[in-house]
Amino acid sequence: MSDVGEKAAARAALFGQLESRPSFDVVVIGGGATGVGVALEATARGFRTLLLEAADLAKGTSSRATKLLHGGVRYLGQGQFGLVREALRERTTLFANAPHVAQPLSFVVPAYSSSELARYTAGLKLYDWMAGPASAGPTRLLRTRDFGGSVANLSRQQLRGAVRYWDGQFDDARLALLVARTAAAMGSLVINYCRVERLLHDGDGRVAGLACTDTETGRRYEVQAACVVNATGVWVDSVRGLDAREPAASTVRPSQGAHIVVDQSFWPNTEALLIPKTRDGRVVFAVPWLGSTLIGTTDTARQDAPPEPLPYGHEIDLILDEVGRYLHKAPQRRDIRSAWAGLRPLAHDARAAHRATSAVSREHTIHVGDSKLVTVTGGKWTTYRSTAQHVIEHCMRSRLLPHRPGSTRGLRLLGHVPTGTPLWQGPGYHSYGSEAPQVLALPGAGRVLGRGLTEAMVRFAARHEYARTVEDVLARRSRLLFLDAWAAAGCAAAVAAILQEETGRDPELPAFLDLAAHYANVHRGAA
Repeated sequence: MSDVGEKAAARAALFGQLESRPSFDVVVIGGGATGVGVALEATARGFRTLLLEAADLAKGTSSRATKLLHGGVRYLGQGQFGLVREALRERTTLFANAPHVAQPLSFVVPAYSSSELARYTAGLKLYDWMAGPASAGPTRLLRTRDFGGSVANLSRQQLRGAVRYWDGQFDDARLALLVARTAAAMGSLVINYCRVERLLHDGDGRVAGLACTDTETGRRYEVQAACVVNATGVWVDSVRGLDAREPAASTVRPSQGAHIVVDQSFWPNTEALLIPKTRDGRVVFAVPWLGSTLIGTTDTARQDAPPEPLPYGHEIDLILDEVGRYLHKAPQRRDIRSAWAGLRPLAHDARAAHRATSAVSREHTIHVGDSKLVTVTGGKWTTYRSTAQHVIEHCMRSRLLPHRPGSTRGLRLLGHVPTGTPLWQGPGYHSYGSEAPQVLALPGAGRVLGRGLTEAMVRFAARHEYARTVEDVLARRSRLLFLDAWAAAGCAAAVAAILQEETGRDPELPAFLDLAAHYANVHRGAA
């Protein structure tokens, strides 16, 4: 499978395949969590599949999550029990299918009154009970005498105890890449930096394909398709706008989630902190992530959907204020190493238009228009696989595709290592799983460019992981931009030189340096 995936990653070969077989059963527009999931689901059922992404895989929301796999503790209070059960089941599936990028993680929920302690214990015990066999670990009541040094820097003033429960953690951008590469290895055609310009229709006005443009060369292509799936997240309405038969009403309600990353010393623990009650009714997490502390998130309604959203100043203030109430040593603005935001594609519901975005359901919706364009909105990373399954099953019920049984539930993703097999423990190599030896065999395996990123990793990204620009490498193939923006800027020139050698194209260094300045929180009040 790996050899096929490697051949598919050469850009010239991708468009050669597109020209040689311009007809597909399924064409998926969008390379985020839902899009790559749909492509893999379709491919696994034997459908000829094409995935097109206008920018890079997981460029948008799907690389900007809080890196948590969870059923959604707060969804219990909203009565979304079906979503919680589905997410808990899918969480376990991901642990099994991609253990190199998804693992269980314990969380501590502090309580500063006896009533809080009782309430949190009851709710999290229910959460654990709902997981059943899919439980990632037992929920346990912790008295202050149980803490010891296991939760360093947690404020102990008036602390009555805490509850430890289990969920999961993952690398969102690398998971998206693995899903896409697994689909390619199984026969689908995956192309990034290829923008859809218009939809093609047959004589009855049904969508029968699309026209797309290679954004690097400007060359245009037309492809035929029995089924076109619009999985472009917060930008689904832009694709719907290409179809005159689609109504103009909005189907997505964007919500911004901001995050900050600070030094590990602010939360020097192996388990995460959940702050259960914020001023705006959300929860906030402090999560150990790749040697740093990730803190977030917010839930701010937006009327627009910029390709590179930035945190609002008040969002950063809110995060710092909320986490500061729970930490003995609290981070300040000067401690922020990277600040970034993502846009959640919440499904629009006119009946809930007056409600805060934090109260809007995270469940997905699937719509087949009069022209048979399939649009999927909503959803969350934890349930990406089941969402994709629902999309393909919906397409088959709508007779856009012939019925074919199958499931990706037990499908191991590229790089999977068998249970009990130790992962490569060298800096940055664990996420490659069984592919780590291939990376280590490339030139520059011993040359570290910055924070665990090696020359060999950059070469692997260019040759096998669809990377074209410095941002692709430093934001999504490695996560250095999200961890430490100035450190990313410091090694960007070296990355650019390697990429130019590998791809023969301009790796867009100046654009990345400008982006890194924003992530470094230079423009603190900008949005």
